[in-house]
Amino acid sequence: MQVIFKELTKSFEETLLESLIKNEKKEEFEKIRKNLVNQASKEEFGDYQCNICLVLSKIYKKNPKEIAISFVQTLKKNKKISNLCEDLEIAGPGFINIKLKNNILIQEIKSNIKCPRAGVPLSHNNNSHAQKKVIVDFSSPNIAKEMHVGHLRSTIIGDSISKIFELRGYIVLRLNHIGDWGTQFGMLITQLKDLYSNNLKGIDTIKISDLVEFYKDSKKRFDNEIEFQNRSREEVVKLQNGDKESIGAWKLLCNQSRKEFNEIYKTLNIKIKERGESFYNPFLKLIIEDLNYKKILVEDQGAKCVFLDGMTNKEGNPLPLIIQKKDGGFNYATTDLAALKYRFNKEPDGDNANRIIYVTDHGQSNHFTGVFQVAKRANWIPEDCEVNHVPFGLVQGIDGKKLKTREGETIKLKDLLSESIKRAKEDLLKRLEDENRYETDEFILNTSKVIGIGAVKYADLSQNRITNYQFSFEKMLSLNGNTAPYLLYTLVRISGINRKNNMTEDTVNSESITYSHDLEWKLIKKLLKFDEVIISIEKDLMPNRLCNYLFELCQTFNRFYDQLPILKGKMNTKISRLKLCSLTEKTLKLSLELLGINTLERM
Repeated sequence: MQVIFKELTKSFEETLLESLIKNEKKEEFEKIRKNLVNQASKEEFGDYQCNICLVLSKIYKKNPKEIAISFVQTLKKNKKISNLCEDLEIAGPGFINIKLKNNILIQEIKSNIKCPRAGVPLSHNNNSHAQKKVIVDFSSPNIAKEMHVGHLRSTIIGDSISKIFELRGYIVLRLNHIGDWGTQFGMLITQLKDLYSNNLKGIDTIKISDLVEFYKDSKKRFDNEIEFQNRSREEVVKLQNGDKESIGAWKLLCNQSRKEFNEIYKTLNIKIKERGESFYNPFLKLIIEDLNYKKILVEDQGAKCVFLDGMTNKEGNPLPLIIQKKDGGFNYATTDLAALKYRFNKEPDGDNANRIIYVTDHGQSNHFTGVFQVAKRANWIPEDCEVNHVPFGLVQGIDGKKLKTREGETIKLKDLLSESIKRAKEDLLKRLEDENRYETDEFILNTSKVIGIGAVKYADLSQNRITNYQFSFEKMLSLNGNTAPYLLYTLVRISGINRKNNMTEDTVNSESITYSHDLEWKLIKKLLKFDEVIISIEKDLMPNRLCNYLFELCQTFNRFYDQLPILKGKMNTKISRLKLCSLTEKTLKLSLELLGINTLERM
């Protein structure tokens, strides 16, 4: 529908400009052309709406309804508009309701049935040279720390955003900016040396049974033993200077953590390229040099920093973004600036990105605001490029507090996923028993996993990411409401129709289709909104828009399914309705794939 929308908008703009020129008001055009045509707020208002006459009434000092009557008369003379529109109705004080012709909608439906992307256009119009590169920075766990429920949101939101940009034809680089460098490694390496001898000759054979406990023990020693603290700080210097033994210990810790992370990514079916903080270590000194050269960096109390515009502390003084600490060490801001500069860099040592998207918790908003500001002042973000922070809220328990175990510990992500699969299996077994139905162990295992993992992902993605949300297994595994099981159940219904259908593929693929029932047209119009939803997410990075759309699509389809016969009646009616089933199935499958959710034919 985006093609039709653009054509309609262009025609409205041409007519508006012509009207303004006649009245010598051309200079007003650029001010008012934005959002000239919009989606209708309610179905009964048609397909689109134009509210420009309310604005024009202030320019012309006339009644908006009088302007609307004149504007509609002029619009109807435009051949493109008369070819597209069935009706232009004036409503209220001067709104113009726009109803498209049925044959235009049917042409779009036919086109979307054939399109592998269900009507979603490519961003580069099949010109590979025009393809833009998007970097999505997400997940980002820390070495020697277990992935917990807090990493869930970043991982699945980042994955979904990546998939949507890939569908639109962008080159997408998915980066896992893991915390694999910094002062904590001095502590970890010192603990490793104390436990496994000072020389670590057999480092490749060392296996740490519980890396998380290892981290906790070393942190406890660091906080309570001054001698251990001093040795840890010395170890940081050795690591940064490339000491072979320290580098070997560092690699061991990273490799063991990586195995744990990869198990989670495998369960979630996440594809991501690891590029940790350590990758940017060689560029940190260059950041200091460039900021110094551009006279952006200042020294304050021994530290090198940039004071931020528009960001102040409680006393009203400008906040500093510290780039180099008093002791000469670097921090997260330095690494993030080096990463951003590298990613936008068009030289051989650079990613040549057009847009960078960071998916982290809301608590890092101020940090990234500062980093982006410094990068802009240093001219590291090209004028034609964009950088976005995608913040998200907390995952809470049903009591509204931060989700934790009964013991007060942060819930491990692998435990949460296992629990969801377990509960999905229990629900499935109960349903099979109630239906007196037998299924193989393989079917039960696969179905439980698809529903369990899908339910967790969808429950998260269906929320407005900016807000906190309450985690409830009972709600997310329900077959009713805006849940993954409800969407999967709708898809299973369509698979059931396909199994019962005895018509040949050639018959179903017939070009002849016709629609007359109101429920058919409601489904058609809902299906044709898919591309608009995807393009809106590309702009505002809110995946919950897709979830809300899918829930409405499934509700619309299920009313269509429940109230209209699909495999009975006249041949032309059967074929026409089967085509709607086919496009609904394609749209659902594609959308669930964009959300990282596997599908089922039976459940």
